[in-house]
Amino acid sequence: MYSPTPSDWREANRSRWDERVPIHVASDFYDLEAFRSGKDVLRDFEAAEVGDVSGRTLLHLQCHIGLDTLCWARRGADQVVGLDFSEPAVETARGLAADLGLGPDRAAFVAADVYDAAEAVPDSSYDIVYTGVGALNWLPDITRWAETAASLVAPGGFLYLAEFHPLTDVLDDASGSRIVNDYFARDAWVDQTPGTYADFDAPTVHNRSVEWQHPVGEVVSALSAAGLRLEFLHEHDVSLFERFGVLTRHEDGYYRFPADRPRVPLMYSLKASRT
Repeated sequence: MYSPTPSDWREANRSRWDERVPIHVASDFYDLEAFRSGKDVLRDFEAAEVGDVSGRTLLHLQCHIGLDTLCWARRGADQVVGLDFSEPAVETARGLAADLGLGPDRAAFVAADVYDAAEAVPDSSYDIVYTGVGALNWLPDITRWAETAASLVAPGGFLYLAEFHPLTDVLDDASGSRIVNDYFARDAWVDQTPGTYADFDAPTVHNRSVEWQHPVGEVVSALSAAGLRLEFLHEHDVSLFERFGVLTRHEDGYYRFPADRPRVPLMYSLKASRT
């Protein structure tokens, strides 16, 4: 339900994520055994759009347990830094980096709020600032996020964002064909759903979450106002999970609408550079 932003939104969300870290570590969804053995979890369009990261520095904001972060290191980034507000998530990421033989000089992880990233990360700027895939919905102020993220992009570098399309938040869960929510709503969405996307049936205690939706135009405008130049904005007709009951999983791992019905964007990605 929509409501004014509760004063404890950060603490509620952190408790929720802290509790779910061990569930995610043990889940088939994340399959850490396969990851340790070399599985690359980055989406193909992300790898193509970001391009070659060899010899570059990369900062991953809201990195959770660090799988995406570490994949960029595997792809040749000179140094990756992951930041997340969950201490258990950061500790897990550090352990995974050690398992892969990546020391802090190659893969470092920092526990801090994303709004405090500029003061928390080891360096003042990075060639690539990477973020997304279920990250922005946890933030109430997208302008402050854009200013923080943009301040960490080195001259000649860029920010890359891959995210679920906010249009999916206004459509009905069953068919994804009816508008049932307000696309321009600014109030917080407070929910009490137990479990987690990695294990819907997992028993959980800290179930209260506080989230926000951010229209694409708001995100692009905030990044532009923060001094970055938009290189591209791509919309994708695929999702990483069964967002609507009618979606089906294809051999490439993506979920799509049936071929006999009109499509809508399910994800989007953008690149914004600093000259």
